[in-house]
Amino acid sequence: METPKNETFRDSIGTLTEDGKRAWVYPKKPSGRYYEKRKIVSYGLIAFLFIAPFIKVGGNQFLMFNVLERRFNIFGFPFWPQDFYLFVISMLIGVIFIALFTVAFGRIFCGWICPQTIFMEMVFRRIEYWIDGDRNKQRKLDRQKWDAEKIRKRLLKWFIFLVISFLIANVFLAYLIGSDKLIRYITEGPFAHTGTLIPLIIFTAVFYFVFAWFREQVCIIACPYGRLQGVLLDNKSIIVAYDHKRGEAENGRKKFRKNEDREALGHGDCIDCLQCVNVCPTGIDIRNGTQLECVNCTACIDECDHIMESIDLPKGLIRYASEDEIEKKKKFEFSPRLKGYTAVLVILIGVLSGLLLLRSDVEARVLRLPGQLYEHKQGDIISNVFTYKLINKTTDTISDVSFKLRKYKGEIKLVSTSNNFEVPAQGAAEGTLFIEIDKSELSGDKNKLMIEVYSKDELIETTTVNFLGPRSYN
Repeated sequence: METPKNETFRDSIGTLTEDGKRAWVYPKKPSGRYYEKRKIVSYGLIAFLFIAPFIKVGGNQFLMFNVLERRFNIFGFPFWPQDFYLFVISMLIGVIFIALFTVAFGRIFCGWICPQTIFMEMVFRRIEYWIDGDRNKQRKLDRQKWDAEKIRKRLLKWFIFLVISFLIANVFLAYLIGSDKLIRYITEGPFAHTGTLIPLIIFTAVFYFVFAWFREQVCIIACPYGRLQGVLLDNKSIIVAYDHKRGEAENGRKKFRKNEDREALGHGDCIDCLQCVNVCPTGIDIRNGTQLECVNCTACIDECDHIMESIDLPKGLIRYASEDEIEKKKKFEFSPRLKGYTAVLVILIGVLSGLLLLRSDVEARVLRLPGQLYEHKQGDIISNVFTYKLINKTTDTISDVSFKLRKYKGEIKLVSTSNNFEVPAQGAAEGTLFIEIDKSELSGDKNKLMIEVYSKDELIETTTVNFLGPRSYN
């Protein structure tokens, strides 16, 4: 891509002044076809974000990330600590999926799907436009003295921002501790659960800080995704790009003059109106090429198309395009790199699907009691002591649970409970058991036993243990 003549913009981020202070961004209110489409996608995703913790699938919360109790629900599938490998594979699929789309379509995730962009541009900035006005009015209000008008507008805006931040914090908490628990805490009163109230206040403060003050700095400074562009993007990636071939032509840009033959004078279609800069939420000039600050929000595309339409020039001076398309007129193609990412993604999805199909709703773990060998009882009976733990991953209580030995003739005796017990819904049952087998059944000092777990007469899980006996000398 052609290198801009002025490279000073690369020396610092776009939201810093020459003396290192914060350059506050006042983007112009966007409008246009892409913006309307983004609104539909954004409000759909916001609705999903607020509703998802309260949706139940088979009694399980649709999405939950309970880090403290190490319980995760993804699309209604519960993941317990024992299923951590499945959770890791799910996260890897998410990472590869984002990487694949970045290689193919640049930072389309940032502009269309990222919660930071959606809330900032479609909620908080729109409230700001409603209260403070568009770009010029916001700049004027910021320079204005603290009179009654400014105090009224600032207090109203800050109060609304705080209320929305509080709502977001509550939803965020529903993902962490579960919606049922959150509703119970609300109905019982916040001061009855100060251990939850304090994190709620902290989350509210963080969200308020991010959307009221830190804003686009999250994308530029805090988020590492923008810096991954240098690794993931190539000349074939579809990004929001300025067509410098058409915009600059032979003699560069020039202000628009009516009835002027720009083509004959060798000037490009860019009239240097700066509207693409004014509308940018991160304050950059897209004409300088790909920059880490660009979140591919398409606001500059809509604004440039509007200008081109008003001066009877073709739209698309700024558009979704690859550098190869601009430089060589090459259309998008499914490159070997994309095929590689897709192959990895398909394999991971296949592995996860297979593991989910093989995954049992009940997990049984029987372990030898530490430090114990075996006991030789009367009548040549060999006894081993074990601890057991049954984990019920379903939302129904499992009743009449019992253990049986497969193949070996022996007896399983539970300690401190009857031979039939129950495992609570999404809970666990644990205890101690003895396995007693006649010595004649054993074939050495170490025997692998298969233990079957039944609920009433239904086999629900199997597990294996090593049973120790006396060493045989032949």
